[in-house]
Amino acid sequence: MPTLNVALGERQYPIHIGSGLLGRADLVTAELPTPRVAIVSNEVVAPLYLARWTGALQAAGIRITEVVLPDGESSKNWETLNRIFDALLADRCDRATTLMALGGGVVGDLAGFAAATYQRGIPFIQVPTTLLAQVDSSVGGKTGINHPRGKNMIGAFWQPRMVLADTDTLNTLPDRELSAGMAEVIKYGLIRDLPFLEWLEDNMGRLMARDPEALSFAIERSCANKAEVVAGDERETAKEGGRALLNLGHTFGHAIETGVGYGEWLHGEAVAAGTVMAAELSRRLGWLAKSDVDRVRDLLARAALPVIGAPLGAARYLDLMGHDKKVVAGRLRLVLLKRLGEACTYADAPPDAVRAAIEGCCA
Repeated sequence: MPTLNVALGERQYPIHIGSGLLGRADLVTAELPTPRVAIVSNEVVAPLYLARWTGALQAAGIRITEVVLPDGESSKNWETLNRIFDALLADRCDRATTLMALGGGVVGDLAGFAAATYQRGIPFIQVPTTLLAQVDSSVGGKTGINHPRGKNMIGAFWQPRMVLADTDTLNTLPDRELSAGMAEVIKYGLIRDLPFLEWLEDNMGRLMARDPEALSFAIERSCANKAEVVAGDERETAKEGGRALLNLGHTFGHAIETGVGYGEWLHGEAVAAGTVMAAELSRRLGWLAKSDVDRVRDLLARAALPVIGAPLGAARYLDLMGHDKKVVAGRLRLVLLKRLGEACTYADAPPDAVRAAIEGCCA
């Protein structure tokens, strides 16, 4: 069982990756202040894995509160968040109760935000069940909900005490969700790990066929990259580069998600189309060759991801991108590629070039 550590100064927490971990209550008991947990899941994941996980925990003498939420990005809002608070209060959960997220990125974001704010903060553990959550959203402490004007606009940094990634859960993951997670895997190769990018080009067929060895390697390598970036810039305060580089494709992608309506595109799908836009803009700035953009587009397409953006129109994209969290003093900082394997933050892209890149990558 590979175990990585996210080092945050004097603090650190483990990421356990492997098969059969939902039967390993022993991995979490040492992290619980008291034998009392609340598990947040959703109506898709709960029937598959909640009983298995609660059974292991109950056998270890742990008392459990269960909270099952609606599925999907459209539920990442105040109303759903309050359902978590209602359940915690109804069951008299106190500040020593540990909140666990059993599910994908939406469940993790909601449960993490609830943990950050319930009684001003309670312990939190991530148990991600999708590829996207295992390689990205469960690691690093970003939590939050959406607003009609923008994705993830309301939230908090709240690091988990542990991430428990059971790779067996990927066996029941729909193909579309697997592809969505692959967008974040590819991202790490593009922004900072060229050898991994080349490995992905050579092994995408194995990954899409759900080869266990290939998937485990991709998850571990992705988490190692994420852990290194987060350790260097936990709260995304670096003036240049830093944690912001993890947002390659996200500014364009969040505009797609908000513009078409939350849940119409999966997050990874929108990020994939946004990554092509970022690569195309990088080409227009003279940093990438057309052959580089073709490599990006081809790899995403082999992962069964969209490489053409939603037809919102450039003006609508730019309006939505103006609400992005990476806007500083009225200037939009985009994550672009200086070369394959090296990303940068850039706030001086000419508006005409940004507009042309969007238009050139949309239906």
